[in-house]
Formats: sequence, C-alpha cells, structure tokens
Amino acid sequence: MQTTGYVVIGRNEGERLKACIRSLPSGATVVYVDSGSTDGSPDWVRERGLSVHELTQDEPFTAARARNAGFGLLRQLAPDILFVQFIDGDCELDAAWPDAARLFLEAHPEVCAVFGRRRERFRDRSVYNRLCDIEWDVPLGPALSFGGDVMVRAEALATAGGYRGDLIAGEEPELCVRLRAAGWQIHRLPAAMSVHDAAMTRFGQWWRRMVRGGHAFAEGAWTHGRRHGHWVKETARAIAWGLLLPLACLAASLALWPLGLLVWLVYSLQVLRLWLRSSHPDRAALALFNVLARFPEAQGVVWFALSRVRRRKTKLIEYKSPKRNA
Repeated sequence: MQTTGYVVIGRNEGERLKACIRSLPSGATVVYVDSGSTDGSPDWVRERGLSVHELTQDEPFTAARARNAGFGLLRQLAPDILFVQFIDGDCELDAAWPDAARLFLEAHPEVCAVFGRRRERFRDRSVYNRLCDIEWDVPLGPALSFGGDVMVRAEALATAGGYRGDLIAGEEPELCVRLRAAGWQIHRLPAAMSVHDAAMTRFGQWWRRMVRGGHAFAEGAWTHGRRHGHWVKETARAIAWGLLLPLACLAASLALWPLGLLVWLVYSLQVLRLWLRSSHPDRAALALFNVLARFPEAQGVVWFALSRVRRRKTKLIEYKSPKRNA
C-alpha cells in the first residue's frame, strides 16, 4: 500500500513544471492542479498518465484553493494515503526526501508536518534569488510554520479543514496557526527537500513579492492576531517603517527645510545597524533589502485595509512571468 501521495500546483510554469513532475517517485499517486495556465501544462501532465484538476474561474485563483482541490482529489483516488507531499510547480523534489520525511512522521506521531532545505536553483543569477535562498534556510527542529513544499499528515490536514482557500498569500502559516492550536508540532529536518526557481531578475518582481508579503502579514494579523499574535509584529513594523515614519520625515523636511532633510538618514542608520549586527556573508544585501522591504510591505498592508473597507478581496499578486513550454 502506498502511504504517500503527491499534490503539485502550478500556473504557467512551463519547463519548470516538467522538471517538477519528473522529480517525483515513479508509480506514485500524483495529482496536478492547474490555475488557468495558458502554456499547455495540463495537457502535458495528462499525457504522462497523471491526474489533472483544472480550477474554474468562478472563484479567484489561489495556491490555497489549488492545494485543497488537489488534496480532495488525492483522497478520492487513494483514500488510505497517510501522508501528502505538497510541492509547487516551480520546484524539483530531492530523490531522498520522501523516505526521510515519511520515516520521521512515522516515528513522531505528535508531528503533523515536516519540511527540509529548499534551495534556489539559480541562486547567483540575481540578488533577489539569493535573498530567497537565504529566506528558505530556517533553523532546524521545531518550527512555527512551513512553506509551499511540505509533507503533511493527511489526518491532521483533513481535521483542520485544509488551507483557507480565499487567502492570496500566507496560507501556509495561517494553517500552521490552526494546526499548532490543535496540539500538533511542525519540524524542519536536516535534509535536502527541493530546488526552487524563483526566476526573479528584476526589482519590480521583488517589489511585488514584498507587497504580497505585506498583504499576508495584515490579513494574518487580522485573522489570528488577537488570539495568537500571528504576524502582529510584522504588520506593525511595516506600518511604522514603511508608512508612518516616511510621513513624519516628509513633514519634518517641509517644516525645517532644508535641514529637515537630514531626518531621512534614519533609514541609512538602520541599514548600518543591521549590517553591523550580522555576520552573514550576504549581510550588506540583507541589511539593505530588509529596510527597503518595509515600503512594499506597507503598500500590501494598505491594500488589505482597502479590501476590508470595500468588502472586496484583493486579486492574486503575481511576481513571476509565464514560462512557456518548449
């Protein structure tokens, strides 16, 4: 009996999706969920004899909605599946990862989800890819949340009700809040898990990704902040550094012109402070973009606030350009 099933989600991933599908164990039960691709991805996967579910456009496309649909179809195809490996279509799974993850879950019944090291395939192609690679390298052991690539205990996911399908970002940490509240644990294992292709080569892509992050912070804080403190600090930080402080600096600049312009040096001093306190080889880039990220994050917070006022959900925020199939 197969104990592990696989859910792949994607949208216009092209060759990245092909590499992802080929990296999965031969003979495994695999479900691919497509969110409106125009690059022929669904047909290519079907030709490999795998199950495909294409999301309809009557509801907004989200990764959370896609994962829920994939999990539902997987349970129909293989009701006895114990573990589900979710993987994004722009990633390749490490060959040794499924066994390592499964064995850990079998040995630790209190753990509902495990993830390993996700690396960027083209880490040195741009500073933005490099920042992603650093972002994936979280501490080993107990963790607060996981990302898109993760092996989850099917029982725990079903009991939790799956992902929140309406979230355009931050759906994994939101699910983790509910899983941990139910008594489950999450672990980062010291094993290679997947290779990711962020394909970020332009500043505009990075900016949109940070806007999406700010939106996720605000929505997470709105949903779970009062009870669990989820992303309250991150939302407050974005508002303070990306919105309130710039307004204060602008007011000081106008009121005390031209000496008032010196107040903007607070951002340079913050970059310097972060650079001095870090020992990371990429500390200069980390310090600079850590401070710079507060501005698009604040934009994302504002977008979420406006969506609440208008009672209208924010549309999917994408940063990646479609990659056509060859």
